[in-house]
Amino acid sequence: MKAIIPVAGAGTKLRPHTYTQPKALIPLAGKTILSIIVDQLRDAGIKDFIFIIGYLGDKIQDYVLDNYSDLNCIFVTQSERYGTGHAIELADTLLGDDEVLIVLGDTIAEYDVKEIIASPYSALGVKKVDDPRNFGVAEIDENGFITRVVEKPSIPKSNMALVGVYKIKETATLFNCIEKLISSKPNPYDDFSITDAIECMIQNGAKFKSFKVNNWFDCGKKESLLESNAILLKKFGNNIDENHHFKNSIIIPPVSIGEGSVLQNSVIGPNVAIGENATIHNSIVKDSIIGAYSHLYEIVLNNSLIGSDAEVKGVSRNLNIGDNTAIDLGGGSK
Repeated sequence: MKAIIPVAGAGTKLRPHTYTQPKALIPLAGKTILSIIVDQLRDAGIKDFIFIIGYLGDKIQDYVLDNYSDLNCIFVTQSERYGTGHAIELADTLLGDDEVLIVLGDTIAEYDVKEIIASPYSALGVKKVDDPRNFGVAEIDENGFITRVVEKPSIPKSNMALVGVYKIKETATLFNCIEKLISSKPNPYDDFSITDAIECMIQNGAKFKSFKVNNWFDCGKKESLLESNAILLKKFGNNIDENHHFKNSIIIPPVSIGEGSVLQNSVIGPNVAIGENATIHNSIVKDSIIGAYSHLYEIVLNNSLIGSDAEVKGVSRNLNIGDNTAIDLGGGSK
C-alpha cells in the first residue's frame, strides 16, 4: 500500500498566513496539519509516500525529509494546478499496480486506517453534513456501496460528503478514467476533481464501499482551524516542554507550548497552541494559535491566529480608579 498526499494548493482562504507558509504546515495542536496526516498513516504501517507539491513545495519537502527519515518519500511537482484529478494523474508512473490510499493534504479525519487498508473493496470516507453543496457527495445504497458521486451538486440527492480519503484498489482503472476525462475536455487544462474520475470508475464497474469517519476536522479557514485546534488539543492532551521557562504565569489546559518558549506574567489557555521559541510577556491568550519565534507583549488575544516570527505589542496602562467608576478601554464608540 502506498499513500498519495496532494499538498500543492495555495491555501488562499488562510491568507495572509499562506503567503509564506504552505497550508499543510500551518501549526495545529502542537503539530502541523501534514504531520497529523502522515503520523496517522505511518502508525497504520504505510511506509511509501508520494507527495504532490507545488506552491512553496520546497518547504514541504524540507519538512518531510527532516521529520520522516524512516519513510520512503517521493516528491512530484504540480507546476500548474488543474484540480485534484490532475494532481493524482502525475503519480501514474510511480504506482504500477499497487493499491493506493489518497488523502488530501488538508484532510484530518478519525477512522480505522488498518481496517480500510484490509478492505476487499475500494473505499471512500464520508461524513454527514448539513449543506452538501460545497462538497463532493456520495449516493449510497442499503448495503453501504456507493452508486454515484457528484462534485458540488446544485441539487444534492445525498447529504453524505466525501471527506478526502480514497482507498483505490483498481489503480489502472483510475488512471484510465483520468486519461479519458482529460481527452474529453474541450480545454485539457480545465480543472477537474478526483470525484469525476471515481464516478467514471463506478460507471466502469468498480465497487466502492463507503465508510463513515468519526470526526472530520476542517482546516480550510481561520475560524474552523481554531475550532479544530481546540478539539485536537483536548484529544492529544497538554504538550509542554519539561525545560520550560515560565515566570509568574498561569497555564489553563489544554495547551501545547513549544520548546524554548518563554512566558512571563501571563495567562495562557485554554485551547492555545504556541510554537517553539515564542516569547510572551504580560499577556492573556486563549483559544488561539501562536506561531514559532513570535513575540507578544502586553496584549489580550482571543480567537486569534498569529503567524511565525511575528511581533504584537499592546498598550501598557497604569490606572488609579476611585469608587463608582466605569471605564471602557476597548476604544469603541458608545
